[in-house]
Order: sequence, then structure tokens, then C-alpha cells
Amino acid sequence: MSPRPGFVLEVDRSTPPILFWHGEGYRLERLPEGSRVVYAPEPLPSVDDPVAAVRHALLHPLGDAEPLPALLRPGMRLTICFDDISLPLPPMVAPDNRQLVIEEVLDMAAAAGVDDVRLIAALALHRRMTEEELRHALGDRVYDAFAPHGLLTQHDAEDAQDLVHLGQTELGEDVEINKRTAESDLLVYVNINLVAMDGGHKSVATGLASYRSLRHHHNPETMVHSRSFMDAPASELHSSNWRMGRLIAASGVKVFQIETTLNTNTFPPAFEFLQRREWEWSLRDRAAYLASTTALRRTPDRLKQQIFHSIKSPHALRSVQAGEVEAVHDVTTSHIWEQQGVAVAGQTDILTMGLPYICPYNVNSIMNPILVACTGLGYFFNMYRGQPLVREGGVVIMSHPTPWAFHPSHHPSYIDFFEQVLTETTDPVEMHKSFEESFATDPWYIHLYRTGHAYHGVHPFYMWYWCAHALAHLGRVIVVGGDPAAVRRLGFSPASSMDDALEMASDVVGPSPTLTHFHVPPLLLADVR
Repeated sequence: MSPRPGFVLEVDRSTPPILFWHGEGYRLERLPEGSRVVYAPEPLPSVDDPVAAVRHALLHPLGDAEPLPALLRPGMRLTICFDDISLPLPPMVAPDNRQLVIEEVLDMAAAAGVDDVRLIAALALHRRMTEEELRHALGDRVYDAFAPHGLLTQHDAEDAQDLVHLGQTELGEDVEINKRTAESDLLVYVNINLVAMDGGHKSVATGLASYRSLRHHHNPETMVHSRSFMDAPASELHSSNWRMGRLIAASGVKVFQIETTLNTNTFPPAFEFLQRREWEWSLRDRAAYLASTTALRRTPDRLKQQIFHSIKSPHALRSVQAGEVEAVHDVTTSHIWEQQGVAVAGQTDILTMGLPYICPYNVNSIMNPILVACTGLGYFFNMYRGQPLVREGGVVIMSHPTPWAFHPSHHPSYIDFFEQVLTETTDPVEMHKSFEESFATDPWYIHLYRTGHAYHGVHPFYMWYWCAHALAHLGRVIVVGGDPAAVRRLGFSPASSMDDALEMASDVVGPSPTLTHFHVPPLLLADVR
């Protein structure tokens, strides 16, 4: 039987309560009759033989690229870069796509007599990965062959000695990237493309860049003019990365891009009910929901975090393509829309969403209030093509506990951003003008980023800018079940229940609003017309 496509349900009297994620837990909520629920397509089949699929892609590249073996020779400098811990979500069961691809690339390099090979995790301004995280992404064979000899490193956006400025784009954007990658005879980039925004020129132009480069597109003006990060023609973030990527290519940096996509089989059997349509829940699904919610209510927050972050997702390789960056990314994007796209007719007054325990920036960590805002308004709000699911001036209602809690090692500058910047302003433009530079250049934050496992000092600003389009578009943001003080600090409105939130929303959108629920998992992309 073929997997079913995405589906938009109209709620009626017979519709059971709808599942909402709520951090390290979930809730069932009854939605008003006439509401819509947008469900993702069912997971598509994975490839039968992942290793054979990878090898085929390397030997049959897209665009004007030659097969990988033809690009390899003795005496050359080969650098293999790969996506960091922020992808995929949740982390996938071993072997990770990065391991499968990199092992094949290394085998071909060895066969060609290449002995100057380096591996680099493309961190941008993200935190350094731990040994355990690197081993999971690369596998023990690769890690043990490279790490002990200093041949596996992590990009350091603050290491002036290992950065090279390649010039400026036609719009004056500085392009400064990792020196080893720029000076290599071949740069092989290995992607996991979880959503349509991932990959393409963004891989090198963002993942291997410095703050000097990133500031040109990670800013309020670019973000507010990115009308969906998932729709390339409407995204200024995309346009800026493409200008930078083309300059990188024109500078002589030869990139062989390898992009992989996943199906959306997100959770292991014990949690499969999370990705099923509620009216199709079996007795086993209902029992699993009741048992897990009962247990979670009795579990301390720290232990709940450990439990959920230990989950490894069974999602599997759906496609792999290699070769010239833009040709590869066009095919990759079509695969993502095939798996995640759902046609939705028209906008809504109120958009509801349950936010999970994880986002790209809190893997093995805490979903602090700033990341709650970014996940809901930066990511879920922008998971569309055409126009946002919610109309201009409408309301977003997010369900999440939104704790006043931060991981002190991973997010030190977030703490100060929350305590200092958000007490002064929630306006992205004002904070960009008044506060960003001091955080970006603070020696202590830079030290923690370079030597520990901390996100760069400027990173919380970027997460807030990620919300800029939504903040400018919406009339109100309401958070159900969050710490009231933390929610108010964000500039949002706290509500104790969904009924209270809907009543509050009616003050903005009127007494008989339309409502649409963005139902995840699995991930979906709404094609709104």
C-alpha cells in the first residue's frame, strides 16, 4: 500500500481530541468545530540499499560535475565537511547518513592514493560537538582514524589564522570562510537536509563562515524580508547565501556537494502514536499515550529531558544526490516537498501549534524561552510556501512549558540576553542596533565558544531575528502552559489552558475566528494558496 499524502481535516462533533506537543510531553486538546488540522504525508519508503545509493550518487553526479573518483588524485588536499549536531532531529539511529557518505568518500580517496585528508564539522556559530556526538555522526571507524591525529576538527569562526576573506558580493557582503576548505583542491560537503532551507550554497557560505560574513544575512532586515525560509524565491536569506556561494565558486573553491534526505518516520515503536492521526489510534496507541503521560507527570524535569534526548529516530535515507551545488539542491528540494508538502486552501485567523522538546539548538540540552520563540515563530511559522498559514494580524497559540531555565554551558550568552536585552526591548531592529556588537565581540563569550561547548555570544540575537517575520506579521502570540514570567519577558501572553488562549485570541481576531492546527510530527510544509 502506498503511503498516504498529507491531509487537511475539518473538525466536527465526531473528531477526537487532537495531540499537541508540550515540551517533554504532550496533551490532547479539543478544538472548536470547523477548525482545520493539517496532517503531514505518511513516511515514504527509504532506499533499499543505502550504501549502493550513495555510491551511485558519487559516480553519477548532477550538473557539470565529474564523478568523484575523477576528481581525486595523489598529492591533492581533500577536505570533507559535514553538518553538525543540529541535524537531523531527533538524531537518527546508527548508521547516520553522514557516516554512510563519508565512509564511501574515504574509500574512493584511499583507492586514488589521496593521503592529505581532513574532516571538519561545519559549526558556523554553533557549539562544539562532544566526542560522543561526533562518534554517533561519523561512526567509530572514521572517528578513530582521524580524531587522534588531529585530522578531525570543528570549524572555529573566531580563529583569525584559519579564516580567509575571499571578497565581497555585488551587494557588498563579505565572504570569509574556513581557510583549509578554501585552499583545498577539493571540498566535499556532506549534508543532511531535514527541511527545504537546508543545504545548497548555505552549507559552505553559512556553515564554514565567520561572524564577519554571517552578519550580512543573519540580521533583522534579511529575516523580515524572508517570506518563508522554506520557499527559495521568497527568501532573502536564500538569496544572500546564493550570492556568497557563487562568489566562493568564482574564487576557485571547488565544491562537490552531497545532499541526503530522510523520510519522516520520526519516532520508535513506543512513541509511534505521536505521528498517527488521532481517529486512527489503536487500543495499543491509546494505552501508550496514557502510560507515557502518566509516567511523565511523575518524572522530574531533568530526567524527562534525558529520556527524550536519548531517543534515536528511525527515519532513514530517502534520497542522495551529489555533484554541482545548485543542480544537487534543486533535486534535493523536490524530494523534500514530495515527502513533506501539504496543499492548504487559504489562511486562518488563529494558528495553533504544539512545540516539542527539541529544536536545532538544544540537542542534549534545555529548550530555553528564546529557543521556544525561535522554534514556534522562526521555524514552524515559516514552514510554508505561498503565504503564511495565519493571516496578517492573526494570532499564533503555542503550547509549551517555556521554563525559565538555561543550559549554563551551552547557552551562556542566552542568559544575559534574556536578563539584559529582553528587559530593554523585544524589537529585533533596536536590539541589533544597541546590543548585538557587544555580545558578538565579548572576549568571554568568544573564549567559551572556542574552548568549551557554548554557542557564540551573538547566537541568541540570531534566534530572535529568526522570529522577525512572524513578529511583524502577527497581532498576538499566546503561550499555553508556559511559565508566565518567562512568557511575558518574551513579549507574549501566557494562558493557563487552550480555552483561555482562544478567548484571549478573540480580542484580536473577533468572536468567530477560523482556526488551523499545525500537526507535528511528522514535519510538514504547507503549500498555502
